[in-house]
Amino acid sequence: MEYCITLPANRFTFSICHHITHLLIIFFFLTLPTIQTTISATMEASALFSTSFRPPSLHLRSRLPSKSHIPKTPNFPPLTLKPYISTKPPNIFTLQSKPLKPISASSTTAIITEPQQPSKPQIQGAKLIPLILSISIGVILRFAVPKPIEVTPQAWQLLSIFVSTIAGLVLSPLPVGAWALLGLTTTIVTKTLTFTTAFSAFTNEVIWLIVISFFFARGFVKTGLGDRIATYFVKWLGKSTLGLSYGLTLSEALIAPAMPSTTARAGGVFLPIIKSLAVSAGSMPNDPSAKKIGAYLVQSQFQCAGNSSALFLTAAAQNLLCLKLAEELGLVIASPWVSWFKAASLPAFVSLLLTPFILYKIYPPETKDTPDAPAVAAKRLLDMGPVTTNEWVMIATMILAVSLWVFGDAIGIPSVVTAMLGLSILLLLGVLEWDDCLSEKSAWDTLAWFAVLVGMAGQLTNLGIVTWMSNCVAKFLQSFSLSWPAAFGVLQGAYFLIHYMFASQTGHVGALYSAFLAMHLAAGVPGVLAALALAYNTNLFGAQTHYSSGQAAVYFGAGYVELPDVFRIGFIMACINAVIWTVVGGAWWKFLGLY
Repeated sequence: MEYCITLPANRFTFSICHHITHLLIIFFFLTLPTIQTTISATMEASALFSTSFRPPSLHLRSRLPSKSHIPKTPNFPPLTLKPYISTKPPNIFTLQSKPLKPISASSTTAIITEPQQPSKPQIQGAKLIPLILSISIGVILRFAVPKPIEVTPQAWQLLSIFVSTIAGLVLSPLPVGAWALLGLTTTIVTKTLTFTTAFSAFTNEVIWLIVISFFFARGFVKTGLGDRIATYFVKWLGKSTLGLSYGLTLSEALIAPAMPSTTARAGGVFLPIIKSLAVSAGSMPNDPSAKKIGAYLVQSQFQCAGNSSALFLTAAAQNLLCLKLAEELGLVIASPWVSWFKAASLPAFVSLLLTPFILYKIYPPETKDTPDAPAVAAKRLLDMGPVTTNEWVMIATMILAVSLWVFGDAIGIPSVVTAMLGLSILLLLGVLEWDDCLSEKSAWDTLAWFAVLVGMAGQLTNLGIVTWMSNCVAKFLQSFSLSWPAAFGVLQGAYFLIHYMFASQTGHVGALYSAFLAMHLAAGVPGVLAALALAYNTNLFGAQTHYSSGQAAVYFGAGYVELPDVFRIGFIMACINAVIWTVVGGAWWKFLGLY
């Protein structure tokens, strides 16, 4: 149903802004006590990546560090491990280590005899204030807010637990997985759900597809295939700083469908290359020279990553979760991989082509030309040697996986079966070891808390909560005689801006995607258009702030971009992306018949 009667602009604008402002203010003050905590956690993640992927040396003639000075590497294998033990001269892609300062006997004695201050006891367990706030929100909803007549007591109780769980994901009294487990336990202890029902989402196909995608990403990093592909693009397009940016952007778009983790692409492939290019040009992190080329390359890659992730269904884990949640509301998209790509292709390509150039104008690098980069990249490829057997296996496996993701529906092969087949090939041929899978903590953590959120969201739909919410939103929008295009714009904008309060794209999806999709449907927005637009939006707001996504933490932690610039560029590019996806995307979606 479309609502074509419109109110005068002043009344409509005032009413909508009044309600949205109240919602955002309430949400802001709920999350205010933990903004510092969120940023701290993000910086810890940034430090982890910056430790794992050290900046390569810029000195082509520098001495090779001795083996005693080789730093220990983390479990996640760095891409440039071989240059540590190579007898070849280091290049810009070679890691650099500083000699350890010898400790004299006197200094050792001083350290031993120096009186130590008693350490303050650290608080263990949950953070008290976020814990109280998270639980209080659910308790108030359950016992203080009158239950609507249309909602059953079981559904209202599950909604209160779900809201408390979402509040905990924002306020972080415990790690995400631990808090999700507490929420799941509460549903069982209170007999809101049975054990079987509560754990039913752990068999969800989409959840396991997301988990296996983490293993694929690890295979790209372990074999060095992603590094090789990106280096080729640097060789072909790297004569200028703008060309370097386009080379890196296009290489990420190329490997994105087969490497379904934006964070892994950022930390495992592109940040090490960007650092090496920047350092070789004299652009050092945490230094005024950062703006020579390092700051621009980091910002460009960071802003383009969202469009690369929005281009392919399998380019990011949250994409798969979005379509699963849409299915819970009865929206099943036929041939999802192809449908997703067709709808995203034109606006995403336009954004990918314009973003590096726009940033080149509003955030220009001091160094415009990089004539030595192609030669250095060529030398790097020579040092890497011919494509290894593991890389060929990785290439063949990814071609097979992407082909089956595209054509699997026609021949009856589900996407998760394709992923399982690809992982089995990598394990059988030794490209990945089982220990690699076991050590991928983020994959198993995702399995735990994704399954909890998806399971609760599904049960809320089954118990009628989503239907009740849709009816309430429909009546609210009807009171303004709001047409569906206007409602579409308001809801998409609100969904985007609320992400300033989130430090995770997947957490945002689990918390709000179903609710906002229900609002779209209640406003009369075509279902497929609403589901896809919200999903594309989920990728685009990953570059808003330095804590808005995993890749944000990686790129900000590199030390090339100052915090005010992150917020400023994030807001400017958000507006530019909104225009591109609204104008270009809107015309393209009309042509495709989505509305």
